[in-house]
Amino acid sequence: MKFATWREFVEDQAEQPYFRALMNRVDAERERFDIYPPRQDMFSCFAACSLDRVKVVIIGQDPYHGPGQAHGMSFSVRPSVKLPPSLQNIFKELVDNIGGDMPTSGFLEPWGKQGVLMMNTSWSVRRGQAGSHAGYGWMEFSENLLKMLNNYDQPLVFILWGAHAQKVGQAITNPKHLKISSAHPSPFSAHRGFFGSRPFSRANDFLVQQGREAIDWQLP
Repeated sequence: MKFATWREFVEDQAEQPYFRALMNRVDAERERFDIYPPRQDMFSCFAACSLDRVKVVIIGQDPYHGPGQAHGMSFSVRPSVKLPPSLQNIFKELVDNIGGDMPTSGFLEPWGKQGVLMMNTSWSVRRGQAGSHAGYGWMEFSENLLKMLNNYDQPLVFILWGAHAQKVGQAITNPKHLKISSAHPSPFSAHRGFFGSRPFSRANDFLVQQGREAIDWQLP
């Protein structure tokens, strides 16, 4: 099924029993625990990158589970927030891959506005407990989203960081798309294949080959 906007996709999912159960469970947890990101920010990656402009999809695992970090775009933090270790490693690879200065802000919205969708396989998490919502139904939501993008008219790049992202990325079967897979950029795994994977230049090379505009990955 094709959708003209992210809103149409989310509204379609909202009519399905799995999604209603998922949101009820997450909302119930919010009454007892600190859950990130805030409810109003859970789908902010869609606001940053409209469906008709998407070129690259970056897929992580969980939202950040520390206070004040997650705001609905995978790996991004607000401008005043200290860079988490995973994002520090992403920026190290960015500079090694394409050069330029090390970004000082972890706010990745400039990527989103150019067509980079930054999503996780799980879209919520309990404070201090990585993976705590992984079995709640988010995987089905993420798979359905990727199945929709699999039929997207334009060629896309899917950057799959970590085992969770690679598992959900199996939904991408259309040969016109490019999948770039590597270890997750967290300190626990970055040295096992994330560093040196050159995702930024590889994505741009593919986009240009397909007649699409490259992403300006440089950040302030």
